[in-house]
Amino acid sequence: MDVSLVPADTTEDVRGRGAEMAHQVAVLPVGSYEQHGPHLPLATDTLVACAVAREIAAGYPVHVLPPVTIGCSHEHADWPGTVSISSVTLHAVIRDIAESLRRSGVDALVVVNGHGGNYVLGNVVQEATARGERMALFPAAEDWEAARERAGVSTSLLTDMHAGEIETSILLHTHPEYVRPGYETADFVADDRRHLLSLGMSGYTASGVIGRPSLASAEKGKELLAGLAESFAACFGLLTAVRVTGTDDDERG
Repeated sequence: MDVSLVPADTTEDVRGRGAEMAHQVAVLPVGSYEQHGPHLPLATDTLVACAVAREIAAGYPVHVLPPVTIGCSHEHADWPGTVSISSVTLHAVIRDIAESLRRSGVDALVVVNGHGGNYVLGNVVQEATARGERMALFPAAEDWEAARERAGVSTSLLTDMHAGEIETSILLHTHPEYVRPGYETADFVADDRRHLLSLGMSGYTASGVIGRPSLASAEKGKELLAGLAESFAACFGLLTAVRVTGTDDDERG
């Protein structure tokens, strides 16, 4: 766990924020514990999700939660150190957290996903929205693309799949002590990954890297996070907007 994401809030801090806002918004980082080549730690996705959550919290009145540190990393199952939970378990954990938050007066949840293999998070959000709950998944591919362009990241999102320019840049900015030597010569490209779900990562890379970490820099990492925080404005506005029908209609009337 990124200990800097362990909230120092008391229950009164959260109560006070709730009194000031029509809708409280919680931010839940979700990562993974999986191989990231020889130069990045197993906790990379969690560290990235936490970095995004911290950047969001610096600019928006949100309630940041501790991260979910293990996700769905089955495509990395045969790599030493990787640990996974099932999609059913992850689905249940997110739904339980959202329900618990609502009982304590926090009625909106943003799931900040740091691992592309956590596909089920999209289903969790879709189902919650269909039930009338306030939930969102962030960042979307479009948010990453805008941040990539802002930061001057050379590698496309297709090519920069794992332990590449984006992830290495963010860790160089937030946790340079965790980046091992060798990323400068670790580039490996495998853009055609159509059988990834069947073959896993080992079917496409011997090193665990798919991308160009040699192009990474701390400055790019800083700008990537700034770009994502800027994109978050639309997500925050969506979750805090007063609805036209239902309970909010009554509150306004």
